[in-house]
Amino acid sequence: MLELSIEGPDPRQRVRTRLQPGETYQIGRGSESDLPVPWDLYISRWHVCLSAAADHVEIDKRPDAANPVFVEGREVEHCRLRAGEHFVMGSTLFHIVAAAESLPSPSVPTVQEVTFDPQELQKVRFRDADKRIDVLSHLPEVIWGARTDPEFYDRLVHLILTGVTSCDAVAIIKPADKRQEGMELLHWERRRETAGEFHPSSRLVDEALRKRRRTVLHVWEPHNRSADAYTAVAEFDWAFCTPVSAALGEPWGLYVAGRLERTSLDKRTSAADGVQLQADVKFTELVAEIISSVQRLKKLERHQSGLRQFFAPTILSILGEDPDSEMLDPRECDVTVLFCDLRGFSHHAEEAADDLIGLLDRVSRALGVMTDQILKHSGVTGDFQGDAALGFWGWPFASDESPLNACRAALGIRKAFAETFGRADHPLADFEMGIGIAHGRAVAGKIGTREQVKVTVFGPVVNLASRLETMTKQLRVAIVLDETTANTVRSCLDPTEGRTRRLAKVLPYGMERSVLVSELLPPASEFPELTDTQLERYDQGVEHFIGGRWEEAYRCLHEMPTTDLAQDFLSVLIAQHNRVAPPDWDGVIRLASK
Repeated sequence: MLELSIEGPDPRQRVRTRLQPGETYQIGRGSESDLPVPWDLYISRWHVCLSAAADHVEIDKRPDAANPVFVEGREVEHCRLRAGEHFVMGSTLFHIVAAAESLPSPSVPTVQEVTFDPQELQKVRFRDADKRIDVLSHLPEVIWGARTDPEFYDRLVHLILTGVTSCDAVAIIKPADKRQEGMELLHWERRRETAGEFHPSSRLVDEALRKRRRTVLHVWEPHNRSADAYTAVAEFDWAFCTPVSAALGEPWGLYVAGRLERTSLDKRTSAADGVQLQADVKFTELVAEIISSVQRLKKLERHQSGLRQFFAPTILSILGEDPDSEMLDPRECDVTVLFCDLRGFSHHAEEAADDLIGLLDRVSRALGVMTDQILKHSGVTGDFQGDAALGFWGWPFASDESPLNACRAALGIRKAFAETFGRADHPLADFEMGIGIAHGRAVAGKIGTREQVKVTVFGPVVNLASRLETMTKQLRVAIVLDETTANTVRSCLDPTEGRTRRLAKVLPYGMERSVLVSELLPPASEFPELTDTQLERYDQGVEHFIGGRWEEAYRCLHEMPTTDLAQDFLSVLIAQHNRVAPPDWDGVIRLASK
């Protein structure tokens, strides 16, 4: 296997990456390149294509690249290079080198193995504290400034080489697959470039990263170096490996190696050797701890950004930084489902046939109003179906407030649309909505296939909420509740938040059970068109209607103001029968369509 070493004119402009056989890499100045070289203005955005094989690479200059590619002083359009050869673009040198491989543990046994107590390391004082702090101050730039993993590894290795002056080599390593032995060498550098390749001890890596998951130091007995093939022994007296991000799963590590300063009279390994390296271990562990913290933060940010579109902030705070995935698995529970749909969307789509992007923007804003209110009131956004949004409460945590919060969200949506309706300068000027809310058992959670999963809710209560939303058109109201939700609102919701009135007992089309439906209205302070007394009178009218006393029902309904459209549904039906209930009347209106 081969590696590509990229070296710019500035010593800080160095990147080294392993080339996977069979893979193709785009090299150029643009950040979207597989191997970006941003510092060289003579390199085009995409300059060459590198095809990797096990023992060679092939370089093809792109036709649109402005400047030449040189190999051994000759300008080339295509070339094949092996380990030890190089090519040049602009002021940047590209070396093809053999990838370093890990070797088994050295044949000479480890004389001293040291692990470090974190509390003891805290007591260690740096003799060169100012320099160490100065080096650490560059760590944020290393972490956040690198755009690719190879660039990050290169910067990190150089930072360790600067901070640990006693070391001769630094590597970024990770264990091989659990089913395999050895390790993967992600990046390495030596203080002296002419020193040759670097072969870390796989036994030390395994001990630190898999068995103990903490820094482990090995010190070897000096001996005839020229006779030993293992660089772990042949070139170094000591090496330690420090895990990074062990809390996030399989850790990767920082491998640091060097030689001890010993006089010609003192060639023996002693316990003092480990002690004198404590400051270097402490510095490396500080670096590892900072990187681990940043990686946890990045993971949390990615996780939170993925969940933020579904869960309200209060739910996210309860889920915590690393929620158990089983908590999101589908399960049966009591939920309150809200289904909200835009009115007249088909008509708007026909009118906007020449500006569908503009229509999409307006619909997106409308859906944004719905989801904002759902999340504001601790709900979960479940799905979008064209111009409709689904929200639900009661999962992942059960709550007695679920029906009330669903109603609060519905009233918030109604208020937001009411404030923009008729405003010619607003994108939602002519949008209206209908909302259905139902409460019952359902399966909620991550539902879908292996390829695509979404957080949603499934069950008859969802179908009922959808039917109630459709029913708002026939009943000529904005928000319709099922009986369970309406009863909860009447007994628990403060009248200053919202009010209800019964509308009818209906059998939705295609369903077998009838439901007593009610309207959810804003408080009297926001909706003075209907007083509390009028709502009580309307409830009496509905009770008369269900009981077959249609004359009394008619008189109650006609006490409503002419602006109240809800009365029309029952009033027309009563008038069609001359205010007399049919002989077989059972109190249920059977709807002929959805």
